[in-house]
Amino acid sequence: MPLRFAYNTNGLAHHRLDDALTLLADTGYDGVALTLDHHHLDPLAPDAEDAARALRRRLDELGLAVMIETGARFLLDPRDKHEPTFVTAASAGRARRAEFLERAVDVAAVLGAETVSFWAGVPKPGVDRGAAWDWLVEGVGRVARHAAARDVPLSFEPEPGMLVEHPGEWERLRDALDPGLPRLRLALDSGHCLVKGDLSPDDAVRRYAGELGTVAVEDMRRGVHDHLAWGEGDMDVPAVLAALDEVGYDRLVTVELSRDSHRAHELVPRTIAYLRASAP
Repeated sequence: MPLRFAYNTNGLAHHRLDDALTLLADTGYDGVALTLDHHHLDPLAPDAEDAARALRRRLDELGLAVMIETGARFLLDPRDKHEPTFVTAASAGRARRAEFLERAVDVAAVLGAETVSFWAGVPKPGVDRGAAWDWLVEGVGRVARHAAARDVPLSFEPEPGMLVEHPGEWERLRDALDPGLPRLRLALDSGHCLVKGDLSPDDAVRRYAGELGTVAVEDMRRGVHDHLAWGEGDMDVPAVLAALDEVGYDRLVTVELSRDSHRAHELVPRTIAYLRASAP
């Protein structure tokens, strides 16, 4: 089965959502990685599930699959990027992150999304890392119970600089959860492997083949967490795609270029052409 490609709407921030979806469909994508945000299906809006039902009809018309991303920068706090998180010191803040992710799960259930992807957060200075770990396990467990009730798969993304930075730490989190819950999948951003340098991107695909809930590809420089367009970094994208094909990966392969919305009209068609030419 050929690999299936999606583009993340956080790289289409200046487009109306329907315009972004139409662009992706017209240029040959198989799906969309939808970052829920104030301008792209706000999950906190009172009519979020109605909007999700309308969006599902539109996705069906366009022939696009969908997965949900939850990394909106200022949706929960307009003054503090990505806050609050699972590792925020204030319990009310941690509860707000969990409530947001539960709403994301509800939207995903309506959309029939392949997965909901999320991450841990960055502990603020002075936060004890042991306490932060306990908060993380508690919060993820809460969201996992909600997702199980809605039959929505969850995928956790190790993110450089956050409490959980690499797949080995994801394994620890996965194993800390209630074994009666559906297994927490790995959201593997192949570029992050270059940042951490502990495992090559294609080797990570092979090692975690049976655990992958979603996979992202982009160019990236070794040791630098900066999502780049093709040819601007050190990523061997054909090797990653070959590994995905080798292990029979059948979910969406997503592209996240969140700092390039100003040139999305160029990168959206260029990206799908590059991926199709690079795939086995």
